Amino acid sequence: MRVILASTSPRRRELLALLGVAFDVVPPACEEVRSPELAPRDQAQQFALDKARSIADRYPADLVLGSDTVIDVDATLLGKPHDLTQAETMLRQLQGRDHQVHTGLALIRHKTRLSVAVVETARVRMKPCPDEELRDYLKTKESLGKAGGYSIQGEGARLIEKIEGDYPTVVGLPLLQVATLLAQQGVMLPKSIEEIYRLKPYANWKEFA
Repeated sequence: MRVILASTSPRRRELLALLGVAFDVVPPACEEVRSPELAPRDQAQQFALDKARSIADRYPADLVLGSDTVIDVDATLLGKPHDLTQAETMLRQLQGRDHQVHTGLALIRHKTRLSVAVVETARVRMKPCPDEELRDYLKTKESLGKAGGYSIQGEGARLIEKIEGDYPTVVGLPLLQVATLLAQQGVMLPKSIEEIYRLKPYANWKEFA
């Protein structure tokens, strides 16, 4: 039984690799189309399920892991900006205040009729951001492809005042939940999840402990 990560995200691959589990990566075969009737938290879960299902249909004997992250500000969903102009709009909306980061996680194995979905949420407070600092950050183009227009594991960390909750959830893969779900399905974890959380061996993690 293989573990398959249904993702194109390098960050999710890096985080999952911290567990020491052998896994394959298969890009999900679905489009992220928002459902207006879903709250941001529920949408994150639905996107994660959609990603996992799109691969599980092709590999019914394997464990397929899907994940998706959205930003929730005043119950409004912010996804990935299409361009730097939209990224700037998002960052101006977030600066100087709190927002929630919802990361949906789905684990599916058709052979055993397994379908589990959970959502982890962290609260993030962004600093007030002077125009010059905001422009400098946008020039890095790091905003592109990141929910809410920032990357907490990259240069975007300097925009963040603090987080309440699980740092990997903000990056895009709640490792503690992943480890729990995989262990429940009999997947051996070569590395201790407690030790990983103690050492925090990922970019900027220790800064937000």
